[in-house]
Amino acid sequence: MKKLCLFVFITLGGYLGWWLGESFGLMTAYFLSVAGSLAGVLMGCAVNRKYLN
Repeated sequence: MKKLCLFVFITLGGYLGWWLGESFGLMTAYFLSVAGSLAGVLMGCAVNRKYLN
């Protein structure tokens, strides 16, 4: 279940970062997508630890 939770949060975080950065250019979208994916990892682990264990 942890892998599924991480997959969902990484995907959502990366998409949100890309969506926020695409109006500023390709590199900004890429870096915000990476940052959003990292935030997704952290949030996914926290949700998994708090609610799914």
